[in-house]
Amino acid sequence: MGVMQRFFNLFRAKANKLLDRVEDPRDTLDLSYEKQMENLQKMRRSVAEVATARKRIEIQANQLQQQATKLQVQARQALGQGREDLAREALTRRAAIGEELTELETQHAQIAGQEQKLVETSERLQSQVAAFRTKKETLKASYTAAEAQTRIGEAAAGISSSMSDAGDTLQRAQDKIADMQARAGAIDELLASGALTDLTSSTDDIQAQLDKVGAASQVDQELARLKSELAAASPAVLPTGAPENEAPDASSGGESPAPAPAAQPSQQPEVSS
Repeated sequence: MGVMQRFFNLFRAKANKLLDRVEDPRDTLDLSYEKQMENLQKMRRSVAEVATARKRIEIQANQLQQQATKLQVQARQALGQGREDLAREALTRRAAIGEELTELETQHAQIAGQEQKLVETSERLQSQVAAFRTKKETLKASYTAAEAQTRIGEAAAGISSSMSDAGDTLQRAQDKIADMQARAGAIDELLASGALTDLTSSTDDIQAQLDKVGAASQVDQELARLKSELAAASPAVLPTGAPENEAPDASSGGESPAPAPAAQPSQQPEVSS
C-alpha cells in the first residue's frame, strides 16, 4: 500500500470519527424524511403528467369521433343529392379517422395502465413516508429524552463540563482563601513577636517590647490580687478538738475574739520493757 493511499485511509477514518461525534441523529432523520418527501412529490408529478397525456388522448379521440360522425352525415347527404363521388370521399376520410381512433385507443389503454401503476406506487410510497415520519418522531423523542437523562446524570455525578468547571473554580477559591488566612495569621504572629514592624503604628519596636512587658506585669498583678481575694474569702482551717468561734456580737463593733492557743501535747512516761 502506497503512502498516499495510507494517508487517504487515515484521513477518511479521522473524518468519519469527527462526523460521528458531530452528527445529530435527529438532523439525519429530518434530512432523510425531506428526501422521501421529494421523491413522493416527484412521483405525484409523474402521475399528473401521465394523467395529462391520457386526458389529451381522450380529447383528441373525441374530436376525431366528432369528425367521423360529421363525415358519415355528409356521405348520406351526398348520396341523397346523387353525388356518389362526394359520398365516397367522405367515407374514405371516415375510414382513415377510424384507424387513428384505433391507434389512440391503444395508446390510451397503455397510458391508463401506466397511470394506474404510478398511482398505486404513489399511494404505497405515501404510506411508507407517513410510517417513516411517525417512526422518525418517535426516535427523535427517545433520543431527546436519553440526551436529557444523560446530561442530568452527568450533572448529578459532577462529570459534565460545566459542573467540572464549577468544581475547579470552587476548589481554587477555597485554596486561595486558606492561603490568605494562613498568610494573615503568619503576619499577625510576626507583628506580635516584633520580627516585623507595623508601619501604620506610631510606636517603634522598643516601645512595643516595653508595652508587652508592661502588659505581662499587669497580668501578674491582677493574678496576685485574685489569689489574695480568694484566700481571704475562704474560712480558716480549725485544729482538731478546738471549739468553733462564736458569731461576733453586734455590740462589739463586729470584732471577733482572738482564737485560743493550741493545746500542748502531754508528755507520756516511757514504759520500760
